Amino acid sequence: MEYPKEPQNEAERLNELNSFSILDTLSEIDYDNLTAIASEICNTPISLISLIDDKRQWFKSHHGLNATETPKEYAFCAHAINEPQEILMVPDAREDKRFHDNPLITGDPLVIFYAGVPLVSDDGFALGTLCVIDHKPNKLNEKQLQSLTALSNQVMILLNLRKNKIKLEKALSKLEDKNINLEKFAHVAAHDLKSPLIGISSLTKLFSEKYASKIDPNGQKMLNIIERASDKLRGLIDGLLENSKSEQYLKEKKLNLNLEILKNEIFNLFTYEKNLSIDLKSTVNEIYVNKIVLEQILINLIANAIKYNDKKTVEIEIGVKELDCSYEFYVQDNGPGIALGHQEQIFKIFEVVTLKDKFGLSGNGIGLATVKNLVEKSGGTIRVQSELYKGSKFIFTIKK
Repeated sequence: MEYPKEPQNEAERLNELNSFSILDTLSEIDYDNLTAIASEICNTPISLISLIDDKRQWFKSHHGLNATETPKEYAFCAHAINEPQEILMVPDAREDKRFHDNPLITGDPLVIFYAGVPLVSDDGFALGTLCVIDHKPNKLNEKQLQSLTALSNQVMILLNLRKNKIKLEKALSKLEDKNINLEKFAHVAAHDLKSPLIGISSLTKLFSEKYASKIDPNGQKMLNIIERASDKLRGLIDGLLENSKSEQYLKEKKLNLNLEILKNEIFNLFTYEKNLSIDLKSTVNEIYVNKIVLEQILINLIANAIKYNDKKTVEIEIGVKELDCSYEFYVQDNGPGIALGHQEQIFKIFEVVTLKDKFGLSGNGIGLATVKNLVEKSGGTIRVQSELYKGSKFIFTIKK
C-alpha cells in the first residue's frame, strides 16, 4: 500500500477547508440528496462527500455507509486531491499497488471499485471528493463520469453558499455593532449639544428682553438670528434623536389598542392648537399592533398636517380598516397639498420641499423619513395622494 502524498501548499489548503466551517457539522438533506443521486446514476451501493483534513477523511454525507470518517492514510480521496483536475478511477483496487493491501479493501467497507471527483475551491484548492464505491470491480462510462462531475459542482455550490452566508453573517454582526456604537454616539452627542443650545436660546431671549432698550436695531436683529438658529438646531437634534430611537420602538411588544382612546391621547398632545379638528373613521374598534410605533407615525403625520396647513381651522381625518394580512391607515388634511414632483422626495431624510411652516420655522426633513422607516420595518408601505390646494392623504399599512 502507498500512503497518499501531502498536497503542495497543504497549510493553505487546510486554511481554505477550515474557512467553510463545515467539518463535524450535522448531516444536511441537500448534501444527502446529491450522494443518493450519485449512487443511483453510477449504480453503486456507496456514495460519499469526503473532506480531507490533516489527519482524516470526514464524510459530510455518507450514503450506504455507517462510518463518518476514516484515517487519512487509508483514504482513496487523499490520493485524488493530489490531482485536482482529474477524476481518480480505480476499477479493481485489489490489483492496484497503491491500495491492494489497504484495510478498507481487506475489511469493511470492502472498497473494490472507487471513482472520485475532486471538490475544488475557487482558489484552486482540492478540499475532498464526491466519490462512489462498489464492493466488486466496476467502471463508469462517459455519461456517468459527466454526471458525477456535475454533481461535484453542485456540492461546491452548496459549500460556497455556506461560506458566503458565514461571511455575510460576520459582516452583518460587525455592521450591527457599528450601528449600536453610532446610535450611542448620536444619543450622547445630541444630548451634549442640546443642553448648551437650550442655554444659548434662553440667554438670548433673556438678554433681548432685559436689555432691549440698550440694543440698537442691528443688535436686536443679530440676537434674533442667534435665537432662531439655536431653535432650528435644537429641532434638528430632536429629529435625529427621534430617528435613532426608531429601532427601539420596533422592539416593543404588540397589544390590543382601542382606537377611540388612541385618538383622544393623540389629540391631547396637540391641545396648543386651538383651531384643530381630528376625526376618526374606522371599521374596527380595536387593533393589535405595536402602540409606540403607531403613535410615532400618527404624531409625525398630524404634526406635519398642522405645521404646514394654510387654513384657519386645521381639519384632520384618521381612517383605519382591517385587511387580510395588515391594517390600513390614512391621515388626511385640508392643507395646501403637495406637488406631484415632490411626493417621493418628501420621504427622503434631510429633503425639504417647503422652506418654512406657518410658524415661520424651516423643517429638517427627518420626520417623514422616520415615518417611512417605521412603516417599512413594520412590514408595511406608505404613499401619499395629493393635489396642490386640495390637501394631502398619507396612506400606510402595518402588518398584523
